Amino acid sequence: MKVDWLVVGAGFTGAVLAERIASQLDQKVLVVDRRDHIGGNAYDYYDEHGVLVHKYGPHIFHTNSRKVWNYLSQFTEWRPYYHRVLASVEGRLVPVPFNLNSLYALFPPRYAERLEEKLIYTYGFGVKIPILKMREAEDSDLRFLADYIYKNIFYGYTLKQWELKPEELDPSVTGRVPVYISRDDRYFQDTYQAMPKHGYTTMFANILRHKNIKVLLNTDYREVVEDVKYRRMIYTGPIDAFFDYMHGKLPYRSLRFDFMYEEIEQFQPVGQVNYPNEHSFTRLTEFKHLTGQKHVGTTMAVEYPQPHVVGENEPYYPIPREENRHLYELYLKEADKLAGSVLFAGRLADYKYYNMDQAVGRALKLFEEVVAA
Repeated sequence: MKVDWLVVGAGFTGAVLAERIASQLDQKVLVVDRRDHIGGNAYDYYDEHGVLVHKYGPHIFHTNSRKVWNYLSQFTEWRPYYHRVLASVEGRLVPVPFNLNSLYALFPPRYAERLEEKLIYTYGFGVKIPILKMREAEDSDLRFLADYIYKNIFYGYTLKQWELKPEELDPSVTGRVPVYISRDDRYFQDTYQAMPKHGYTTMFANILRHKNIKVLLNTDYREVVEDVKYRRMIYTGPIDAFFDYMHGKLPYRSLRFDFMYEEIEQFQPVGQVNYPNEHSFTRLTEFKHLTGQKHVGTTMAVEYPQPHVVGENEPYYPIPREENRHLYELYLKEADKLAGSVLFAGRLADYKYYNMDQAVGRALKLFEEVVAA
């Protein structure tokens, strides 16, 4: 087979770059993925009960980028959806990120009002404060509140998710879920928040539906790389695997999901409930909240974090620590040597925790500034 580009990976980065190359440059692309489906970790499907579920955990689309929104809107209709998350704290379900509503749900009204006044006076209204920064507050009431939130919202969840304490991770991790001095219960505040109306897999099928694109599944690219004639490669897999772990393995966190079905209309009040302190799992997702599907029963996913083991489970999250960044930079130097023939991009290849819109934005930018330049 002869193509212009060999793209390794059919997730957001690989699919978007393949589509741009095929449609804008009129060049031929072969997309290869070792899994039996397109869509990467955003893959969804109808389970045996007829419920649309996300195989690799909940994927909620949100973005502030009009460019990313307009691009994906070519390939899907949208269902407006605001994601709301509750956390189990001292036997109560309270909104997270922790906000003023959470405050009044957990503390006596007068004390909650006092804390609210101090939060607004110290930080302002509508402001998001990283928990580790809030723990540095001089006011004793605010320090108490910060320690309470840290203990009941962050500490146990982070320990289960990463097997590390919040302080042992890059501040960007805890900064992803700040304390929000607001009454806004939405998990995200982005301008565009929605779910693909017919699911992610259908959207990916539309992205890859082009006469210049061929897709080969159930195939490790190494099995065919000698048989395919191509000019350049785009690699979206783990960068350390590409170089046969010559500098050592980059660590990732993985996940295990137990799916359960109940013949009831609704199991929980929102799409996601976190369990930071009790149980060995971190969260429970009920998919019908996300998809808006009408169905007599409901399917949930119970999520258990675990270490990534090559060949046994999927790498989900790069672990943002200084020593891991240094190891990645060794591989980046190796990648720079191949800049003329191989482009590395995506969460695993860049060893960065991209949201879906960030992955799409990165792919579009790479196409414009490197591929099409």
